Amino acid sequence: MVMVASNGEKKEAEDAVNFRGHPADKSKTGGWLAAGLILGTELAERICVMGISMNLVTYLVGDLHLHSANSATIVTNFMGTLNLLGLLGGFLADAKLGRYLTVVISATIAAVGVFLLTLATTLPSMIPPPCSAVRRQHHECIEASGKQLSLLFAALYTIAVGGGGIKSNVSGFGSDQFDITDPKEERNMIFFFNRFYFFISIGSLFSVIVLVYVQDNIGRGWGYGISGGTMLVGVAVLLCGTPIYRFKKPRGSPLTVIWRVLILAWKKRTHPIPSQPTLLNGYLESKVPHTERLRFLDKAAILDENSSKNGSKENIWMVSTVTQVEEVKMVIKLLPIWSTCILFWTVYSQMNTFTIEQATFMNRKVGSAEIPAGSLSAFLIITILLFTSLNEKLIVPLARKLTDNVQGLTSLQRVGIGLVFSFVAMMVSAIVEKERRENAVKKHTNISAFWLVPQFFLVGAGEAFAYVGQLEFFIREAPERMKSMSTGLFLATLSMGYFVSSLLVSIVDKVSKKKWLKSNLNKGRLDYFYWLLAALGILNFILFIVLARRHQYKVQHNIEPEDSVDKELVMANEVKIGVDGKEEA
Repeated sequence: MVMVASNGEKKEAEDAVNFRGHPADKSKTGGWLAAGLILGTELAERICVMGISMNLVTYLVGDLHLHSANSATIVTNFMGTLNLLGLLGGFLADAKLGRYLTVVISATIAAVGVFLLTLATTLPSMIPPPCSAVRRQHHECIEASGKQLSLLFAALYTIAVGGGGIKSNVSGFGSDQFDITDPKEERNMIFFFNRFYFFISIGSLFSVIVLVYVQDNIGRGWGYGISGGTMLVGVAVLLCGTPIYRFKKPRGSPLTVIWRVLILAWKKRTHPIPSQPTLLNGYLESKVPHTERLRFLDKAAILDENSSKNGSKENIWMVSTVTQVEEVKMVIKLLPIWSTCILFWTVYSQMNTFTIEQATFMNRKVGSAEIPAGSLSAFLIITILLFTSLNEKLIVPLARKLTDNVQGLTSLQRVGIGLVFSFVAMMVSAIVEKERRENAVKKHTNISAFWLVPQFFLVGAGEAFAYVGQLEFFIREAPERMKSMSTGLFLATLSMGYFVSSLLVSIVDKVSKKKWLKSNLNKGRLDYFYWLLAALGILNFILFIVLARRHQYKVQHNIEPEDSVDKELVMANEVKIGVDGKEEA
């Protein structure tokens, strides 16, 4: 029974309960106060992750004396794992724990990880002896031992577990505080995501400007200690708001539907496909039209002797419905485009690794002050903010006038523009690196680090297009019941992009005869590696064009989500945007 106030407004929030498990009273729970406390947790997560990832490579090379290629691989594997674990965090929240409990546990784990990282970077026994510049040039530095690296790796992957759980749930939990059946609260939820974006940006800028400076000039322990303290404060603030939150009960993960269809199709692989699709289970009641593509999956909906018994047609582990099978087909149809999005994030990962390392070999002085190498990432974040605003205020309205398309730019057009920016960025990066190296080797001068701004600018502009385009594509083209996993697919492209970067670095380091990727960039040929990424980017873009031209957009219907999908989450995913990877199932 839904309670109604005297003025006709509903008193209880739709499908939400309070912390005692009773129907949530809208006058006492949710709204901006509750959402604001949750935003504090996301701010802490941004400060934590960005403060580590944007400056970690300088610590690995400069303090632990690791090889340049190995250092880049450590950073990209860390970021790849963090994004991949977002899928696990989303699954646990959907299937059992709920978003609130998952965020609290994950934030606590992340805080523990940051304090372990603080110990790993401050205990003398965890750091090899200091090395002079002369000895470093002759590769005489003592590298960190396996024992010393073990604590570092334990810390990083503890942070990855916690960060992945936060990343995949905090935005959804924030949107739980608004009732989309109430027009006023529905509008507020859209503004919530705008503010969510703002908090991500503020956290990122604070990390690359303030924390990176503290790490480089005061001490790593202080920088990471501030990050850990910020995360603990975020957990405390989140817990303080428990009595005023609205909670949505977990309703099961859509990933289980996919696995069930695949398993049943495999079990029934020897069964002949019926000549008429009307013989498949649930054909007449299907909410999605039957298609002839990937017909082997239809076997999951075959009614055999076991599944035809009384009641077995309703047993989800005996037979699937046509609706479920077609939804899985739709997800599989997204994978070709998904695969071409990976390389963009491979290029993006260079902004966390080799571009920062380039800056350490360049003149970073402004007057008497010296800018930390990691702080140059601020240009990346500022560019993302700039182009996101330009897209909404100028580019999209102009495209609407020129094309008579309500969207202005389709999701795949946005992705394509982002891919172009990415391989052009690598071309510019290669040219800048060649110029930097020649000046250092032949003229013994260090050019200004501000020569790196164009590549930060191009990658940031590319992300403004590619990020929104990819997320919109996966949300719009995913099945209605599976929209809650659409952002998970997006996070997987980020993850795979970082892992592909690690793979390429490892291959190039082993195969290149003159060792392109050396710790001393003046003796390597990093520009060749950038040209390789540019060439791969062009080939990937050509493949993307072929696949995009063949892709048929799903016809958009206003279908009411089934009970297995949180209606609010569908709405939340429709408007969600973020920065850097940033975002959140």
